[in-house]
Amino acid sequence: MFDLPLIDLSLLAICALLAGLVDAIMGGGGMIQVPALFSVLPGMAPASLLGVNKFASIIGTTGSAIQYARTNKSPWKLVMISSTAAFLASVGGAYLVTQIPNQWLRSALPFFLVALLIFNLKSNAGLVHKPRHQHHKQNVIASAGAGLIGFYDGFLGPGAGAFYKLFYTRILGFDFLRSAAPSKFLNIASNLGALCVFFYMGIIDWRLGFFMAVANLAGGQIGSRIAIKHGNSFIRKAFFISVSALTIKTFYDAFLQ
Repeated sequence: MFDLPLIDLSLLAICALLAGLVDAIMGGGGMIQVPALFSVLPGMAPASLLGVNKFASIIGTTGSAIQYARTNKSPWKLVMISSTAAFLASVGGAYLVTQIPNQWLRSALPFFLVALLIFNLKSNAGLVHKPRHQHHKQNVIASAGAGLIGFYDGFLGPGAGAFYKLFYTRILGFDFLRSAAPSKFLNIASNLGALCVFFYMGIIDWRLGFFMAVANLAGGQIGSRIAIKHGNSFIRKAFFISVSALTIKTFYDAFLQ
């Protein structure tokens, strides 16, 4: 991996840093990191590149999750229960993607994102912290949602972090800052589930993974500090920009590529 030209290594580092920054603020860092890996290393096995992306994302997301957890108290029981669901579902999704084509989901995804974007624009979701469910009901709903998104993360993946954040704000009633740490830990769990499958079924270049992880971690630290400083309104605007970009990207991948 380190036989790559300096310009290629620099490009990967910059993209990993930007991915960590974007992911820490609103989710969707994979939109930057995955294309960069496939562009710079077209000869490497896709499973290896996806594994590298998952590993780097886990490190970067863990760093930003800790920053958010220090700022706002997190519902740790809820996080642990739903993270387990996300991990197990992601394992199933990652295994399934090695067995069947996922083109049908790629085609439907941009339309689903547009519907979610419109749905969320018409509300003040994420600006006010007002949990809609309590105790057992909250655990059940959170686990069901985490399982669905976790399966998607293992099966396809782009924007899973944004989906977790959208789920916490729109369905569970959290504001953006208080949803940040829980959604990050869920993303870590589903990334870890998929990584286990890719590790078992393919070969991961760990040197490349650690190289990307350092840059992703640095970006995550910068992004989480920016988000904490500027608050819910800033994150909401950035979130809509991220989901809009993700919609365009998924439409291009499904129909124009």
